[in-house]
Amino acid sequence: MPDLLDVVELTVDIPERGLRAGMQGTVVECHPGDAYEVEFTNESGETLDFLALRPEQFVVVWRASTRAWVSVSERIAALLAHLPQEAEREVLDFARYLHVRRQRQQGEPLAEPAAMARMTSTL
Repeated sequence: MPDLLDVVELTVDIPERGLRAGMQGTVVECHPGDAYEVEFTNESGETLDFLALRPEQFVVVWRASTRAWVSVSERIAALLAHLPQEAEREVLDFARYLHVRRQRQQGEPLAEPAAMARMTSTL
């Protein structure tokens, strides 16, 4: 869960407020019941909007407590936590595709088809 002054990134559009998925804001208040007040600003630092969000509407991308960016793998895991299992499988298939493509580009040997079949049957 986010803490005060963490930077979050929207995972959903909020068209009635002019906010789009991918926009980043700062947690400025933690409300009881899993609601977080987030401030969105423009490039000049001027406030665009304040609104309360639920955790399924964003992912934390920077932690104020550690003064560090959240790793990509942690962001992916946070997104996956809110997806149905079928969508998780699609993400896994796409990750496999990227892995194989990278191996081919680097000239690495690919796994034997039988080994790949065993890997996918265990999931």
